[in-house]
Amino acid sequence: MLCRLSIRDIVLIEKLDLDFPSGLCVLTGETGAGKSILLDALSLALGSRGDGALVRSGQPQGQVIAVFEPGPGHPVAAILQENGISDEGQLILRRSQGADGRTRAFVNDQPVSATLLREIGRNLVEIHGQHDDRALVDVSAHRQLLDAYGMLEADLGLVAAAWTAWRKTLKELSDLEDKVAAGARESDYLRAAVNELTLLAPEPGEEDQLHELRTRMMKVEKIATELSDASEQLSGSASPIPGLSSLLRRLERKAADLRDVLGGAVDALEQGVNSLLIASQELERALRETEFDPRQLEKSEERLFALRAAARKFSTPVGDLPALAVRFADTLATIDAGEERLAALKARVSALEGEYRRLADNLTKRRKQAGEALNAAVAGELPSLKLERALFMVEITPAEVGPSGVDAVEFWVQTNPGTRAGPMMKVASGGELARFLLALKVSLAEKGSAPTLVFDEIDSGVGGAVADAIGRRLSRLAARVQVLSVTHAPQIAARAGGHYLIAKSAIAGAGDRVATDVSRIEGNDRREEIARMLAGATITEEARAAAEKLISQTAA
Repeated sequence: MLCRLSIRDIVLIEKLDLDFPSGLCVLTGETGAGKSILLDALSLALGSRGDGALVRSGQPQGQVIAVFEPGPGHPVAAILQENGISDEGQLILRRSQGADGRTRAFVNDQPVSATLLREIGRNLVEIHGQHDDRALVDVSAHRQLLDAYGMLEADLGLVAAAWTAWRKTLKELSDLEDKVAAGARESDYLRAAVNELTLLAPEPGEEDQLHELRTRMMKVEKIATELSDASEQLSGSASPIPGLSSLLRRLERKAADLRDVLGGAVDALEQGVNSLLIASQELERALRETEFDPRQLEKSEERLFALRAAARKFSTPVGDLPALAVRFADTLATIDAGEERLAALKARVSALEGEYRRLADNLTKRRKQAGEALNAAVAGELPSLKLERALFMVEITPAEVGPSGVDAVEFWVQTNPGTRAGPMMKVASGGELARFLLALKVSLAEKGSAPTLVFDEIDSGVGGAVADAIGRRLSRLAARVQVLSVTHAPQIAARAGGHYLIAKSAIAGAGDRVATDVSRIEGNDRREEIARMLAGATITEEARAAAEKLISQTAA
């Protein structure tokens, strides 16, 4: 609830500090005393649009501080936590307004944006009255109010979850359809490429191996003739080795007698014959090792050229061809599998949409039931508010599908039989609108409300029994939430637990300047104010007696 309101230099208010109790509080005073200033100041603290004209004349800035005690479990705690604002039980909203139009906002002494201040303010205070900007006539909130009244939060949660699952899967389906469509355009190319690379079957490192083999075989081909000729000279029919071997044997026989003459020649000839034999063997070995099939060279060259042609075709190095083949095959498999997955996702989307529609239809039925109950509850409040011939209607119409279901909800009224029914804000006059809102708020309050409700002259244009009926309903509301009412009706003022008098007076020594002051009144002062409200400018003893009676009756 609102515990304290402090105002500095706002319009006609120089300095004001007010403490508010729980229950019903009223603000009274003569017309023009400055009741609207108080509400404008409170609205500023709650995040309404600033205006340099609000600053008291001659001052550089004004300031409003509103102190609240939301109570445990209030939704505003989550907002504070989400925005990193300390929560110490009390909630202090502070707004400074410069004469130049600039404003600054603080929550628990932490600077915040006006948008965040407004969001916090909406959760703390509801201001209702005859004016567009102060009435609970926001059509976008009507569905939420109806759901709260019908206790449909669980059903709404199921619908929201079904919506999320449906839309998420629908997005997956859309993405897969795009991939399959793109893949389908490439599938012929991919299939031909996979077939070609499968037949080619490139191996890692194959290019280097083939290149090395080809180079060696070409070198061997160049020396093969020379090796063959050399081998033929040493081991063929013209080989000198047999003749030299025969000559060596003859000389060895002669050397026995003439060793000192023939020994050197025999040894040298023996070494020569052995060297020739070794050379012949090495040439034969070289011929065996360099022996190759020209067809193998041709095949190696054809394979190497085929690999390099594929590399040029697919714009990739030869060494990457094996990986490219795998990638192409995987992509093609994904495309082929995508068709099957596409069919499965379509079936799942259809099932999820069906589940969403079922839950949304059930929510619609329950909303209609809640609407009928709310119609009846509001209808029960209207006769005493001098709206006995009027009707209140919860209008539920189809809307775009969404996480909140498929319904648009709007509060309609018919002010008199035979007149056209329509949206409450458009059809009801100012006074009627205020009373419709009171009847609606009384009916909705048990299902949840802001901790503080402010009613701005909701009794305008009525009196007597109707004003008393309004007072009774404000008292009923005040049993559950804090209610502040700006009123001209003594029947309402007499029921208040806290009565505040708003008055305008001249500032001593300031010429024609005046200031607005607010004070809490009790006892005889309160009786005098209610008597003034009953009698007008001249307060009679009869008016005082009537005021006393009214206070005692409402207290009972």
